[in-house]
Amino acid sequence: MSLTYWLGVDTGGTFTDFVLLGDGEPRIHKVLSTPSSPERAILQGIRDLSLSNAMASGQLAIVHGTTVATNAALEGKGARTLLITNEGLEDILRIGRQNRPELYNLTPPSNASAVSLLPALGCPARLDAAGHPVTPLTDEHIATLLSAVRELDPESIALCLLFSYLNPEHEQRLNDALCDAGFAVSPSHQILPTRGEYERGMATWLNAWLAPRVADYLQRLQQATAPAPLAIMQSHGGTIASQQAADLAVNLLLSGPAGGLAAAQRLGHQLQQPQLMTFDMGGTSTDVALLDGDIRLTQQGHIGPYPVAVPMVDMHTIGAGGGSLAYVDDAGLLHVGPQSAGADPGPACYGKGGQQVTVTDANVVLGRLQPDFALGGSLALDVPAAEQAMDRLAQALGLTRQQAADGVLALANEHMTQALRVISIQKGFDPADFALMSFGGAGGLHVCALADNLGMTQAIVPQRAGVLSAEGLVYAPRKREMLQALPEQIDEPLLHERIAQLQQQGQAELIAEGVSADRIRHRVFVDMCYRGQSSVLQIDWEPTLADRETGFHTAHQQRFGHQLGLPVEQVNLRVQSQAQNSPPAQPDRHTRSASAERLITLPGIDTPVAVYNRESLGAGQRIAGPALIYEAVGTTWLAANWHATVDSQGHLLLQRKA
Repeated sequence: MSLTYWLGVDTGGTFTDFVLLGDGEPRIHKVLSTPSSPERAILQGIRDLSLSNAMASGQLAIVHGTTVATNAALEGKGARTLLITNEGLEDILRIGRQNRPELYNLTPPSNASAVSLLPALGCPARLDAAGHPVTPLTDEHIATLLSAVRELDPESIALCLLFSYLNPEHEQRLNDALCDAGFAVSPSHQILPTRGEYERGMATWLNAWLAPRVADYLQRLQQATAPAPLAIMQSHGGTIASQQAADLAVNLLLSGPAGGLAAAQRLGHQLQQPQLMTFDMGGTSTDVALLDGDIRLTQQGHIGPYPVAVPMVDMHTIGAGGGSLAYVDDAGLLHVGPQSAGADPGPACYGKGGQQVTVTDANVVLGRLQPDFALGGSLALDVPAAEQAMDRLAQALGLTRQQAADGVLALANEHMTQALRVISIQKGFDPADFALMSFGGAGGLHVCALADNLGMTQAIVPQRAGVLSAEGLVYAPRKREMLQALPEQIDEPLLHERIAQLQQQGQAELIAEGVSADRIRHRVFVDMCYRGQSSVLQIDWEPTLADRETGFHTAHQQRFGHQLGLPVEQVNLRVQSQAQNSPPAQPDRHTRSASAERLITLPGIDTPVAVYNRESLGAGQRIAGPALIYEAVGTTWLAANWHATVDSQGHLLLQRKA
């Protein structure tokens, strides 16, 4: 039976968001998350949306952004894991790169992590730097290791041998023997086949550490939603069938946030604005990213204290959100964040006992969140509680209520502006060349201020911005990121042969998920660096080596401001194999023009402010600031120096007045 409905499900710390396509106008829904068993919230949402029959008949496709891997890593709740590596390298993950957060602190505190207590076994076999055997792997070596492994009885094994990315023979033999003995194994030549023993080892360990927890959750969810097809968002912005996702847990660490970037990329192409800077502002944190036509990936990500070298969206996160707490330090200075009020008690305006001022309270005090704007569609605002909390903060600062509220917002906006500078100016991009796209429940209240701070003239507040990450999941492509390290010397014919092999591998994996071959497209990249460097830049594939080297010099100039007169090395091949999803098309918004519901007076604003219900706005309608545009899952503050136009899909296109 053909698919009728597509459901995006984004599990967050407080709410689980749903966006349903295939029922005319997209439908949105939120339920409280159930962290101990996330599938319970998902099943509750499916029942609330009356989709149980469609799920049972196979007419419903589910695409899910999950935080199970992220939470397990941050909370240290991975599986009991064993590392197998070469003899003499058993401590390599504990030693790391010896990077110190406080460079000149000679007595740093001991920050114990799961790696500190990781048991490790050494294998006598060895390859040289070209992948040739130095010490062969014998049957006796394998038998000795198996005996030691059985004695330790791990839940999962991380297998990481030197130079296995050039020659996986030793790893593959050990992997086969361990799997035949009933152990779950993550071999490094499958997880991250590239140089860098520490980064490759960490990625392999993270995968082994998290895979049993992810597999257990996905198995429960798959059983509960069968026979509906279930896909999982990966950290690089593409989806994978849930059966395959369980073995690639390290690729799910940014599963949820990647959905928002997938949606932003799609909208950018629709609006003919591929150059975007995005900020996703929720209750606790803000995620910012830059899209220059495509989603930018990085191999230098982190999750908590752990480096994650697998491809993931290049995103910067700070502790600034609607729930960020404002306080005065001993010197009488105002601070905002990174501590958050969370969902319980939450901001003072939630009326649940919160006493400290938050960013949300500042917006309430300044009237940008009106009492009848029910947050999330149901939570009524307690304005007196927000004002009382702000008065206490104002008294400590010696300011008026309005001045204190303005100060809280100014600090929060500066934190987010600085984060946006990190992913733009510090990487060689001028924010003025981009449009600022905001989403998340709190983003629309700050979009104009951030754009002004960065000298940007265009901004976008998408339709259903408060649940955009969930909506982006259903549009994300089925995708594989294939990676292969290259030897120091490789001729062009062999290079093309390696590309063909990676394309065939990616295509075969997608076809195994039910994707037809004619829908699959491939993109090729090469990681390059100057000889002697350890960090690389990803360059679009060009037919000739000279063109690739020119592309690298140009990218290095943009990223670092200079070029070097050194030879250039090709380090890795990367092939993206993907097939676009085809969910039901959304109907265009009718052309109409709704009047403002009312005019109000706000503190610090000299002219009356118009209040609009976003659902009543029609395509082509133009609104001049100052104005408030509210909806069930967010509010947009249109500043006096901005105006907004409603496009055919209901997105707000903001332009700064000349």
